[in-house]
Amino acid sequence: MKIGVPKEIKPQENRIGLTPESVNVLSSNGHQILVESNGGYEAGFDNAQYIKAGAKIVNKAEDIFNEAEIIVKVKEPLSTEVKMIKENQIVFTYLHLAAAKELTEGLIKSKSICIAYETVTDNQGKLPLLAPMSAVAGRMSIQAGAHSLEKNQKGRGILLGGAPGGEPANVVILGGGVVGENAAIIATGMKAKVHIVDKSEERLKQLVQIFGDKIIPEQSDKIDLNKLVAEADLLVGGVLIPGAEAPKLITKNMLKLMKRGSVIVDVAIDQGGCVETSKPTTHGDPTYIVDDVVHYCVANMPGGVPRTSTFALNKATLPYLVKLADKGYQKALSEDKNFLAGLNVCQGKVTYKAVADVFGHKYISPMEAIS
Repeated sequence: MKIGVPKEIKPQENRIGLTPESVNVLSSNGHQILVESNGGYEAGFDNAQYIKAGAKIVNKAEDIFNEAEIIVKVKEPLSTEVKMIKENQIVFTYLHLAAAKELTEGLIKSKSICIAYETVTDNQGKLPLLAPMSAVAGRMSIQAGAHSLEKNQKGRGILLGGAPGGEPANVVILGGGVVGENAAIIATGMKAKVHIVDKSEERLKQLVQIFGDKIIPEQSDKIDLNKLVAEADLLVGGVLIPGAEAPKLITKNMLKLMKRGSVIVDVAIDQGGCVETSKPTTHGDPTYIVDDVVHYCVANMPGGVPRTSTFALNKATLPYLVKLADKGYQKALSEDKNFLAGLNVCQGKVTYKAVADVFGHKYISPMEAIS
């Protein structure tokens, strides 16, 4: 198959869909790989490395979209890319459609086959292609939050881990999943006072086994969230409903309870955000202030560390892409119900229920759509 890897065009998005090592694996399997010129440059991969791995370098994204049977990206296609997607072309990338009506409509109209990294599952019901970027974003959320707490960033002017004679910051992490656990790794390492809020008692017990007394577990239905929010210096939103829009756990009124210069990092912004006052920002202009609370809502946080992120993402996605290219989408998806869960849009039909529900489209089961 012809596999195309265009350069990412989202602002400050420096990851790329395939590493040279991944290209080598695919080309060894007999597939032709088209990589846009300098697409991997900011992640530390130059054209020569891709050529050595067996890729053909293409100067324009349009030529990649015209020729490739599979398009491999990192972030969701922007409007200029959606216009280039062809009928029956396979698009394999992060999509986050439940928070993107215009993109959803564009992909339906394209009649392409759209497989979202973030809804592929495993036998434990986990999300193996979302997990690596959630881990990166969780770790980055504390770095970003700690920086945003500095006075020159309009924060409270406190050090996350405190200092002799100065108390550590209060960090409240909403959600004990991959984002929350990885945020806690960094926050506890920096000696902050860390609260993790989750609805699952079982998950909180697992986190206590991992972190011991370095965290304070908080079961969401047994706590006063207003009190916790009022005490927070840094609040991290890491709540996820797979494939669906994030619930708004923090309302605008709750912001009035927060300290002046406290910080919110809404990692869930890709799925609409879990804070009512959140809106997507970029690495170039990452923060804004509402009611004296600093909001950091960068929608592609792992793009800030593109080399780490590209390696981590490819380690997870490559086995699925190999199956897709070797077998074709119908065979690859029909043989693997977990991979099939990644199918969001197929030839004009919406095949992910949460997306169909939020935008009022008829839902068609993925298996029916590919049969």
